[in-house]
Amino acid sequence: MPGLTQAHSVVAPSTASRRIAGALVIVYAIITMIPLLWIIATSFKTPPDSISYPPKVIFTPSLEGYVNLFTTRTRQTPEVIATLPPPTTWYDKLVRSRNMVIAGPSNVIPRFVNSIIIAFGSTFLAVFLGTLAAYGFSRFKVPLKDDLLFFILSTRMMPPIAVAIPIYLMYRELGLSDTKLGMILLYTAVNVSLAVWLLKGFIDEIPREYEEAAMIDGYTRLQAFRKAVLPQAATGIAATAIFCLIFAWNEYAFAVLLTSGTAQTMPPFIPFIIGEGGQDWPAVAAATTLFVIPIFVFTILLRKHLLRGITFGAVRK
Repeated sequence: MPGLTQAHSVVAPSTASRRIAGALVIVYAIITMIPLLWIIATSFKTPPDSISYPPKVIFTPSLEGYVNLFTTRTRQTPEVIATLPPPTTWYDKLVRSRNMVIAGPSNVIPRFVNSIIIAFGSTFLAVFLGTLAAYGFSRFKVPLKDDLLFFILSTRMMPPIAVAIPIYLMYRELGLSDTKLGMILLYTAVNVSLAVWLLKGFIDEIPREYEEAAMIDGYTRLQAFRKAVLPQAATGIAATAIFCLIFAWNEYAFAVLLTSGTAQTMPPFIPFIIGEGGQDWPAVAAATTLFVIPIFVFTILLRKHLLRGITFGAVRK
């Protein structure tokens, strides 16, 4: 009839289409998980099994890689080992079966702690500063707002190697080389641009009426921000935190250049785990497996927020 607007009907996908799409997703997930599963399997191999050709899919599990990861060992002759007291632990017995003795702990735990402190510390600062900046850009008339936002975004455009030498020289002069504080500040500076852009989009979606109603009730601007805006932006803050943490957790270039001992993180430490005669691949795989666990758990806990962050802007009412 004239004057009436016809509603567009939405055709639901057929059962066959859904099954095909589901099968493709499962196949893709399996393919992408194969490298991770292979790394986990390698961590439970012995050094000879890890370099065997053709590669062994079926093997006898061993914890030698984890023992080698957490200890430093010295090779001894069978005569010297025979004069030692009997091994008191299973890992001591395992090491002696290779004609070695445990000399002490390795550096993996300090490096792992450094990764946790630097990654989570820089993520907290980047999200905190990014939330405040995003709120300011979203709610106030900032002179040259578009230019400032583009300048903030432009800091993510250049590759890290382009600014590596100036940062190295600056850090050496300021005494920030090989320090946790220096790495936290650097990762915060890199991540804050991403945090500002992501969070500004989330805060733009929050109606201003919430804050206006809160201020009419007697709240200050800061109280209205804390009680009205932050709860509504929690999803965006969580998604932004995941992206910032993934970068800080996996960053390699700056960590190699600016750290060597005291503040060294796991990414530059893992490739240089040396075993007898070269790379100890089970120990490398064990370190990689343990390194993946925290970020994996953190992402799983906030997976709903991560999905919201990825699909943000896909549907508009």
